[in-house]
This record gives sequence, C-alpha cells and structure tokens, in this order.
Amino acid sequence: MRQTNPPNQPPVLQGMQHINRYWDDQHHIWSAKIAPGELYITQHAEIIVTVLGSCVAACIRDKITHVGGMNHFMLPQETTHASSQFSLAKTRYGNWAMEKLINEILKNGGSRKNLEVKIFGGGAVLEGMSNDIGDKNISFAFDYLSNEKLLIAASSVGGPYPRKVYFNPHSGRCRIKVIRSSSQVLKDREKAYSKTVASDTDGSVELF
Repeated sequence: MRQTNPPNQPPVLQGMQHINRYWDDQHHIWSAKIAPGELYITQHAEIIVTVLGSCVAACIRDKITHVGGMNHFMLPQETTHASSQFSLAKTRYGNWAMEKLINEILKNGGSRKNLEVKIFGGGAVLEGMSNDIGDKNISFAFDYLSNEKLLIAASSVGGPYPRKVYFNPHSGRCRIKVIRSSSQVLKDREKAYSKTVASDTDGSVELF
C-alpha cells in the first residue's frame, strides 16, 4: 500500500546535503542514492542505494553507535603526481573514498574498534572486455582494509553481473540485487564512467 504521508526526513549530516534523498514507497523508508564518486554517511535509520558495475562500494558502520555510510569508487587510487589536497572529485578513487568514509564515520561518533565492513561490486559487466578495472578495484579494497586491520564481515564481488546495493547502516543489513539484464544506460556509464544510475531490473536478491 502506498504511504501518502511519509514521516519527516531525517536530519542530514554536514557535507552530505548534495546527495539525492527520497522516500522509498516500496521499502517504506527514506533513502539516499549515491552515484559514482559519491559517498553518504548517516546517523539515522535510512537506506543508502547505489548501482555497481566494475566499481566497488564499501558499506561501513559502527555496530554500537549505528553511524555508517557507503562510498562508490571507480578506480583504485589516484596517480602519485596528483595533488594531496582533498576535493569531492577525488572520491572517485578508492584511496580517497575509503579514507573519507572512515574519517567521516569516526568524526560523527564512530570508533575504529566497532567498525563493520562489507564490500560489493567489481563485476565484469561488458561482454568481450576484460575485467581489469573491476579486479583492480576489488584487490585495492581488500588490500586497503587489510593494511588498516579492518575485517570484512561480508562481500559479493566479481562475476559477470552488475549489482544494486541497499545498505541500512542502523541495522547493518545489506540487500543485493543482481541485475541479470543490464540496461544500455548502465553499459554506457561503464564505458564512460558517467554519473547516470541505472533503473531497477529483475534479478536475484541476497542478504548480507
């Protein structure tokens, strides 16, 4: 049944105001949709959503305070000659995206000892093309977390299909929709790394 009067939108944390947030009629919860190169952190019971091809997303939360978020990075890391100054554009790179996500969680009440990490994406979604970028993104994520001594509680990476990820930092629950019939939009984005998020399509669901 469609809810015509959703509850008030949860407060947004400083620096997250640019993220697209909307009421999800299907799940009856406020949601935040992130595109490639974006991340979102919340202290409230809302869902963070993204669609992944060869990109990787880290879902990280503090199990005690329930503050957490998700990033969506396109490439493992910036070249060594790049500027060391942070900008929002840099979170398309894994090294910046991971550091920014973890630091924002800690800044908003999280503790490293309580962090729970889940990793998704890195699929080979274009026929006839190697999965070099996806594999590198996966390797980077696992190596980064190992170096930071953060354990991975769950993961769904690689394979031939895109994924749509729903993450609720408050509960820690991740819902993964495997997109078995990817749209042209997703294929075009994969080729050009545009910031267009594909529409829902039918697929299997796994919970982590």
